[in-house]
Amino acid sequence: MTIPSPPQGVWYLGPVPLRAYALCIIAGIVVAVWLTERRFVARGGAPGFVIDVAVWAVPFGLVGGRLYHLATDWRTYFGPGGDPMAALYVWNGGLGIWGAIALGGVGAWIACRRRGVPLGAFADAAAPGIVLAQAIGRLGNYFNQELYGSATTAPWGLEIYRRIDPATGAVDNLAGVAVDRTPVEIVQPTFLYELVWNVLVALLVIWADRRFRLAHGRAFALYVAGYTAGRFVIELLRTDPATRVFGDVRINVVVAAVVFLGAVAYLLLVRGPREDLSASMVGPDAGSPSGTRGTPGPMTADEKDERQDDADAARDKREAASATDRDPTHGSAEPSGVDSEPEGTQSEEDTSAAPPSSAH
Repeated sequence: MTIPSPPQGVWYLGPVPLRAYALCIIAGIVVAVWLTERRFVARGGAPGFVIDVAVWAVPFGLVGGRLYHLATDWRTYFGPGGDPMAALYVWNGGLGIWGAIALGGVGAWIACRRRGVPLGAFADAAAPGIVLAQAIGRLGNYFNQELYGSATTAPWGLEIYRRIDPATGAVDNLAGVAVDRTPVEIVQPTFLYELVWNVLVALLVIWADRRFRLAHGRAFALYVAGYTAGRFVIELLRTDPATRVFGDVRINVVVAAVVFLGAVAYLLLVRGPREDLSASMVGPDAGSPSGTRGTPGPMTADEKDERQDDADAARDKREAASATDRDPTHGSAEPSGVDSEPEGTQSEEDTSAAPPSSAH
């Protein structure tokens, strides 16, 4: 029993194409934002802050992922017989996770810096969501019939079909349709191996983070180390075209090894308690009458003036109250006042002012 491939990866609603690869990327982003939001708030962060970061990180990540792919597979687009315009066709696949994480991290850093939130703390909250998004994204490779391994007789082998463009009859493995479900090849489903591995890494990071209260980017480092360890092995099984270095070594094998060593070193060397995420809050300080938690973010000049006016008004009110307490006539007009003396008693001052003979 082998695994059948989808007969197609693109559907049309009139002239609008629905691409499975793009839908998987979007679904992965949604899951990553949802899980990161839950983890960030549980660590004391502000609800909604993750969306603010995603607005920066996601576009940066998509651009970074594409740039890495173009840099490591440039001959396909800019070499002899290549199509430079195809470099813009992101929907046809081709996003390198290394570039996506690197440039996406720059976007996240910009968003975090604007609110004074440590990037390492945010990265720790985001780590499991990121690797789950990668797992969901691998389903896009399944629909595209790409990034698989060599031929196999294993029962979990992946069936590869010949897809054609129904209008022209030309072979089109990405946008075509399999009119004949007879497999032309049965291969190692490396996309599935990586999908399963990524889910396991996500579970590992969640468990370790709860058990050891990881901070200062250590949960993120654990994700990177776990992911690259699996990617190193899986990359050796793939047979798709790839840039080779050091003779005949796939470039992603080398990158995975280098990044793994760096992540492990960071994980072992960095220590410290969890960071304070109250800077992600926007509003009054914790314990204020409004009950809003956290420390305000950077204030504008108008906000500073308004806060100063409030402070001045509160000071004037306190001074008016204290002036009433210092009034010497306060309470003397009414015998029942708190400052009046009981009838028939003599104050200490009157006693001390009487002549000495009156004491006898």
